[in-house]
Order: sequence, then structure tokens, then C-alpha cells
Amino acid sequence: MLFNSPQFIYLYLPIVLVGFFWLAATSQRLAAAWLAAASCFFYGWWNPVYLGLLGASIVFNYGMGIRLARESARPAGQRRRALLVFAVGANLLLLGYFKYFNFFADSARVVFDGHWHFDAIVLPLGISFFTFTQIAFLVDAWRGEAREFNFVHYTLFVTYFPHLIAGPVLHHREMMPQFAHASTYRLDWENIAVGLAIFGLGIFKKVVLADGIAPHANAVFQAAEAGQALSLLDAWGGALAYTFQLYFDFSGYSDMAIGLSRMFGVKLPLNFDSPYKAGSISEFWRRWHMTLSRFLRDYLYIALGGNRKGSLRRHANLFVTMVLGGLWHGAGWTFVVWGALHGFYLMVNHAWRWLVGRLGLRGGRAWRVLGWALTFVAVVVAWVFFRANSFDAALAMLGAMAGANGVAVPPDWLNALHWRLNRLAGEMGVGAGLLAGQFADAWVWRDLAILAAIAFFAPNTQQIMSRYRPALDFRGGVDEAGLLRFRIGTPWLVATVLLLATALTRGDAISEFLYFQF
Repeated sequence: MLFNSPQFIYLYLPIVLVGFFWLAATSQRLAAAWLAAASCFFYGWWNPVYLGLLGASIVFNYGMGIRLARESARPAGQRRRALLVFAVGANLLLLGYFKYFNFFADSARVVFDGHWHFDAIVLPLGISFFTFTQIAFLVDAWRGEAREFNFVHYTLFVTYFPHLIAGPVLHHREMMPQFAHASTYRLDWENIAVGLAIFGLGIFKKVVLADGIAPHANAVFQAAEAGQALSLLDAWGGALAYTFQLYFDFSGYSDMAIGLSRMFGVKLPLNFDSPYKAGSISEFWRRWHMTLSRFLRDYLYIALGGNRKGSLRRHANLFVTMVLGGLWHGAGWTFVVWGALHGFYLMVNHAWRWLVGRLGLRGGRAWRVLGWALTFVAVVVAWVFFRANSFDAALAMLGAMAGANGVAVPPDWLNALHWRLNRLAGEMGVGAGLLAGQFADAWVWRDLAILAAIAFFAPNTQQIMSRYRPALDFRGGVDEAGLLRFRIGTPWLVATVLLLATALTRGDAISEFLYFQF
């Protein structure tokens, strides 16, 4: 069941919302149990078979969390550490089997020229998210930082439907207290209005903006996969189309998750904060999939030693963390390369910051603009590996983006030039040609320019809604959105209705969120 599907919007959400507050008037415990059961139903809608897997994971980790919390009061020793290793290892083994068995089996078959065959293992939806959520809980229980062990609340914490499929990666200390607080169970029309507006912005981003540009990205990457020689504009158009498709797809999902949760009186952590406005790759990762970055930092990078063991070890830890982060995103070598590229980017970024500090350089506006431009181009290049289905397709795309196949432009562009400029273009090797994915039409580039303007310059959803503090860790000011700042009233009610109506009338365009595959 997708957030942008009629079943969810017209049936599931109203029933769950009404049932939650109706039961809350009688019993908070019943309301929490209702929401947990509804979340399990939401998950089981995709494939009921994996409900047993989710339930077993919850029971196991809840029991191990209690055991680890009890052990945390005892002196540190091999027994405590072994218990943690066992609990975390069991989760990683489960994740590894479902997510990476096919990948490693296929890789081994290629390396050893084997002829064996295994049936493909279907990846359960959201397994990465509910596994990471529970690993963090186990580690914090071992540290003595987990205090709340209500089973209903824990089940709701893991299964909570706004986050279950594609994040954010939740932390128990953010969510468990909210599930225990009486105010969560009181119907608040401000929460409903704010949540519905955020949901409307999110579904518009997903259905209209992301899905609208997706065919053009798909056409170019499919052409590269088929071995078609792409022109420079073909390749850059396809790469940019996917760059903005992924941006608005993930931004839309993040908004919808925050909006849905706010209707229930629960705030989720911020997971997306205009990452294409970042002036460095470090800032990019503080803005993109923020809860995953937090998890990787707290439970992997620091566990590896962080920056405590010298500069060389720090860079190695950064690189390893990003490679594993890439592998988390998908079981394929292209994802490993994507992670490795970002690891390399971060190493260069930290080295540059060190050099600037040593030389006492001060950057002005021009340096900030240059930093933003380099960061964005680096991100676009890395997205090619993220999107491509094979190395060959990725390398073909990058080669075309470097001009290896020449430059072809839409005929109308050349016809619009003065004949002298047209001749000069021909002398420079620029000619008319047929471009893939409808990039021969100027309106496609217009659409890309509009998406870029929104991503680069427009206030994001959190800034628009800042008056109502929509996310747990929002730090923005209340005036950053200017005239677009949300206020409960008729203008924004009309705007929300229009956003929802525009998205819902595109019933033929229902598609999965890109992060569902992870």
C-alpha cells in the first residue's frame, strides 16, 4: 500500500485516524495497540508472509533489549559484549541473508565461473529500516541508555507505518516518550491541519514533480543500457532528470511521513533538508537522509574509531563507513562504487578544510558559490552509478557526459541562432541530432530548470511550516519562507486542497517510492 494510492488515502488513513482517537478517549493503551495493529496491517498489505518475520524480529529484539539493559548494570566484561555481539549479529545475519545472498552468490558465480543456480530471494519491504532501528535500540540498551520497555509501545516504535517502509531511521529516545505522553492521544485540529498540509506538499512533489520527470531519466538510462551512443546533452539531461526525480521523490516521501505522523500527534525527526543547497559534501550528508547519516556516524563511524586515532585512520573510517552505506542502499557493485565515491569526496573535503585552515584562507561569496557548484556536480556524477543497472551503462553515461560521443543539440536551438553563430557551432563540432528521452524539445529543459529553481532557491517544507515546528529537530527561523509561510486559514486550506486534487487526479501515475528498494 503506497501513501499515494487511493486505498491508503480514502480508506486506510481515515479509518486508522478515526479509530485511534476514538479508542484514545477510552484508553491510551488500546489506542497505541490499535495503531500498532494498523501498522502491521499496512506492512502485511504488501506480502502477509513477511509479517511473521517482522513479528519474530520484534519479539527477539525486545527480549534481548531487556536482557542487555539488565546486564548494563554489571561491570563491563566478555559476557556483556558477547551478548551484544550475538544480538546485533543475529539482526545483521537476517538482513544479510535477505538483502545480500543473491548479490554474493551471483558475484561468486562470476568470479569462479560457476554454473550453480539459486532461486532469487525476495527482499522484505523496509527490512533495512526496521533492522537498523532495532540495532540502535540494542546498543543503547547495552549502554544503559534505553529505559522504556512497554511492549506495545516498542512494537509501535518499530512498526509505526509513516516510517516503516522508507524511513526515517527512528531512535527509541525520540519516539518512546511520545507514545507514552497523554497529549499524543488528544485530538488536536491544529495537528490535523498542519499534517494534512505537509502531506499535500509531499504528495505533490512525488506524483507531479518526481513522477513527471521520471520518464525522461528512464529513457536515457535505458538507452545507455542498450548500448546507444548518447550525445553530451542526452547524458547530462538524463543524469539531471534522475537527480531531480530522486530529490523530489525522497523529499516528497519525507514530507508525507512527517505529515501523516503529525496527524497522530507524533513528531518524526527531520530526514531531508534541501541537500542540493549544500556548499560541501559534508554539508550534503548533513542534509540528505539525515537519520541514516546519524546512524552511520553513531553506530559505525564512531565504533570504528571515528577521528580519535589520527588523520589517516579518520579518513579510512570515513571511506569504510560510506562504502558500507552504499552497500546498505542496494545489493550491487554500482552501489558500492557510489558509496566509495562519496567516501572519496568526504576525504577530499576534510583534507581541503585542513589545508584552508593551515593556510589561513578565508572564502568569500565566490568561494561559496564554487563550493556549491562542485558539490552538486560531484553528487550528479555519483548518482549515475546509483541509478545505472550495470557498470557498462554507468560508464557509457559518464563517457557521454564528458563529450566522448560529441555534442548534438535540438534542431530548433540551431535554427534560432544567427547564421554566423550557427556556422561557428558547426565548426566547433556542435550539430543537430535526435536526442533520447525527448531532450530534443525545449520544454523538457524548461521543466528541468523549474525543478532546479525549486531545489536551489525555494524554501523547503520545514521552512514553510516553521511556525508549527513540524519536525523534532528543526532549527530554522519562523520567517525563512516569507510569503509562503504556512498559517492555518482559508488561503492555505485552498492551497492544500489544490495540491491534493492535482496529485490525486493523476491516478494513472501511481508509482513506488525509489527508496522502497532499500
